Formats: sequence, structure tokens, C-alpha cells
Amino acid sequence: MNKIKILIIFGTRPEAIKMAPLVQELKKRNNFFDCTIAVTAQHREMLDQVLSLFNIRADHDLNIMTDKQTLFGITTTALLGLGQVLDKVKPDMVIVHGDTTTTFAGALAAFYYKVKVGHVEAGLRTHNKWLPFPEEMNRKLTGSLADIHFSPTETAKKNLLKEGVNPENIIVTGNTVIDALQTTVKKNFVFSTAALNDIDYTKEKVVLVTAHRRENLGKPLDDICHGLKKLADDFDDIKIVYPVHLNPAVQNTVFDVLDNHERILLLNPLDTDEMHNLMARSYMVITDSGGLQEEAPSLGKPVLVLRNETERPEAVDAGTVKVIGTEINTIYKEAARLLTDKDEYGKMANSVNPYGDGCASRRIADFLLYYFGITKSKPEEFRS
Repeated sequence: MNKIKILIIFGTRPEAIKMAPLVQELKKRNNFFDCTIAVTAQHREMLDQVLSLFNIRADHDLNIMTDKQTLFGITTTALLGLGQVLDKVKPDMVIVHGDTTTTFAGALAAFYYKVKVGHVEAGLRTHNKWLPFPEEMNRKLTGSLADIHFSPTETAKKNLLKEGVNPENIIVTGNTVIDALQTTVKKNFVFSTAALNDIDYTKEKVVLVTAHRRENLGKPLDDICHGLKKLADDFDDIKIVYPVHLNPAVQNTVFDVLDNHERILLLNPLDTDEMHNLMARSYMVITDSGGLQEEAPSLGKPVLVLRNETERPEAVDAGTVKVIGTEINTIYKEAARLLTDKDEYGKMANSVNPYGDGCASRRIADFLLYYFGITKSKPEEFRS
């Protein structure tokens, strides 16, 4: 039997975190799959951290990251480079993840070579092409090119069905990030970032913050920072820990407003295992990240989302995530409520996580075997 040749493409740290468990699952089944990894390195340093953590070696590394890179540059450079990779590998299927520019470029390159596309984390929608930008259109365009849709939730599947996707080509898998958390979070974890080991997690309520999305740059991020500063000024039992994205537009705003506050710890971006273990020890999470909306609920942490819309409504419906926008007083009010109202905190912290059971990668691999005719039955879908 000829092995199924799979080319997995990703380029950013969030993609790598969520694709790593799938890479490991496919490589475990090397009697069925010939798995090749191509990275664009749309993010360089942060991507390398994840590859090292999960012991993954890229077979093709385009290394496209440049200073002040633009969407035009990322898209065209990735597309040209991935075309060359496809010409060498000649895969049976390309698998991409989520909503990055690398994802769209990878799917488009596969289409040009008439290679089938599998889309992991398929079907997320805000139904507003500008929010988040450019991610909403990246995932919609990728969805139009995909042959198989690995949806993390039933809601995502319903979005695809409304768009006319054949239900036979969709499977609800759960989110692969839950698979990743099972290997990274450890009870006796020691942080390599020394300042995190100095925090007394039993006495201080750690508020983990990330904010760096493109649509929040400028005044929204400035407002976010002033809301956080007000919180730190008024609550003496908290420690705000903010790993700050390396983008100068983020760094300049954040350090201008929040630096040198005794209850605010500004850090460089954390390695994935550090981030996951910090999240596990935190009191709550305030973020504009999509991935943290999925990760934190699985660890029982309430999430306040610094956006006006989310493509991940399942946790909002479940009650563990709340979308609060970027207005200063709203950020303060919503965070203060969770810091002072035990009942409100308990309702969010104890809600059921709708995003997975740690078996998403296995379901994806099983479906690939079914799709290529190796097995006869479609695997059971994830039910939250």
C-alpha cells in the first residue's frame, strides 16, 4: 500500500501550537502517512519556540519574516515559496490551520497545483469581513478552497452547512489546542522566566493579559492599557502579568502606559509551555487572542475578550467567556466584578469547556484514513 502523502503548512506560533499534536499523531501512524512539514516562518522566533517544545523539525523552511512586513509581502512571498515546495513534495493533500495569511496562501498554492486541501479549525465566522482583519476573510477564502473541513465545534459545522459545504466533507473534531494542553501543563512546572517563579500564586490574584491584534493597535490598545492601569491602582491583591508582543506598535503603547507599576509585570513573549502553565495558575485572563478563548476555559479560567465580536461564540454561550470591547471603564468594571463577586467568578470558572476532549488529532487522522479509503467508517464526531 502506498502511503498517503500529507504536506502540513503553518507559519505562526498559534498555528504551530495547534498543529503540533496533529503532526505527532500522523507521524505515529507512519505505516499509513508520509508526513512533510513546511513552515513559512511568518513569525520567526515565536514559531521556533513551539517547534523546539514539541520536537518538530520542518522539512521546508521558507523563512519569509521581514522587518515591517505587510500583508502583500507575506501573501506573495509565501505563495511563491509554497509553490516550489508543492512542486517538490507532490502531496496527496495539503493541511492548513485556521485563519492566518500563511493558511490562505497554502490553500491557494494547493489549489493551483490541483492538490486537495484539509482545513483544521474550519468554519469559524464573525460574519463581518473586517473583524478580525484579515483573519475573517483568510478563513472564508480557505474554506472555499478546502476539500475536507475539520470543524472544532458543532457551531462551526453549522456555519459551513449554511455556506453549502457537503456534510460528508465535514467532521466535528474538537480543537487540537486541547490536545496540546494535555502535554504542556504540569503541576510542578518551573518557569524559565525567573519573575514568574517569584509570584505567590496563593496570595496574589494573577490577571494574565495579552493584547496585540491588528484592529486594536492605536487608541483601542491605549484604552486597554489605561483600563488595566486603573485596575492595578485600585486592587492591591492582584498582579497583572502581560507578555508583550514584539511588534513595536504594541511595545511602545504598552510600556508608555504600564511600565514601572508595582502590580504590573511586563514580559517578553513567553514560550508556549510557560504560557500554558501561567494560564493554569492565573485567576483570570483578559485577552484579544482567539486561542486563549479556547485554552483558558479548559483550565477553568474566566476570560474577558478585548474585542467587539468573536468568531468563537461557544464559550460565550457556555458562560466562561465574555466579550467586553476595549473601552476603559468597561474593562475596569468587568474585571473588578470578577475580582470581587465570588458567585460571578464561580459561574464563569465552572462552566463546561465546549472546545474539546483532547482527542481532536486522533479524529482528524481517523477521518483521513476514511477519506482516502483505508477504513470504511467515518469516525465519531466530538460532542461537547
